[in-house]
Amino acid sequence: MSSLLSLPKQMRMMKTLNCKKFFTKPTLLGLALGQFLSLLITSTGFSSSELANRGINAPTSQSFLNYVLLVIVYGSLLLYRRKPLKAKWYYYILLGLVDVEANFLVVKAYQYTSITSVMLLDCWTIPCVLFLTRFFLKTKYRFRKFIGIAICVAGLVTVVFSDVHAADRSRGSGPLKGDLLVIAGATLYGVSNVSEEFFVKSADRVELMAFLGIFGAIISAIQISLLERHELKSIHWSSGATLPFVGFSLAMFVFYSGVPVLLKMSGSTMLNLSLLTSDMWSVLIRIFIYHEKVDWMYFVAFAAVTLGLIVYSVGDENEKKNVEEEAPQIQV
Repeated sequence: MSSLLSLPKQMRMMKTLNCKKFFTKPTLLGLALGQFLSLLITSTGFSSSELANRGINAPTSQSFLNYVLLVIVYGSLLLYRRKPLKAKWYYYILLGLVDVEANFLVVKAYQYTSITSVMLLDCWTIPCVLFLTRFFLKTKYRFRKFIGIAICVAGLVTVVFSDVHAADRSRGSGPLKGDLLVIAGATLYGVSNVSEEFFVKSADRVELMAFLGIFGAIISAIQISLLERHELKSIHWSSGATLPFVGFSLAMFVFYSGVPVLLKMSGSTMLNLSLLTSDMWSVLIRIFIYHEKVDWMYFVAFAAVTLGLIVYSVGDENEKKNVEEEAPQIQV
């Protein structure tokens, strides 16, 4: 009888423990950092869309300043520390190439399709990341993780249905071409994100950012000289063109600086799930800044993605320890 009376007390204790398990500092920091990075991606989307509307077609040039800033900041830190490299330098060449082309393809897509389409199709990165982390990093996902992912994707599907009749989705000179560019870029983003997660957990964050900046800047400079030299000469550099251009690069620099931190804390899947809310943030900006009317389903989608992130994040602290114990090591 006494054991039966103690059941409610035990249940309350279990609920308290579950709450404490979720409201851990790493989990809350991971969620907050993920949404900060999502806002940065939203700002780059608006910058790219504004440049595309002005007829500026220089996707590689937009990312070039970001790589230069990475070299200046993290290259200086790397020289100051004077530590031996933890990974072979030529690995970073491949990473730089993949990253530059991923940025090029997605930014190029804004010339052909709408900002909404780009942000929706960019979620193709998630299944790519799941596949790559499972088979190359040997990451094990519990059933709860897949539930969280499913809820997030369901939220995005809701937005897709909402956008079917929206005028914004039909805009663009070549929607199909733009969509294919986004999917290709999202696939490369998946490769880039998983590679960065590998280097962050096995090598060094400063080293990663420095060499990504070096080789990203070199590859971008070569590509600009071949593909965008005449485009840059024809641009009238008014404040309307300069501000989105510089704003894009600064937002990308802060984004790149924050990504390795989140990858170390929660992994590349959590990163890409967090970025799903960028479409929702863009909706809020359109409502409160541009005073546009949007469908109520956007708010349902935002709630679904938020819930999915919470479900996915629960217990990350303990799983992170297990992942770090099994993290592969790079041979110098």
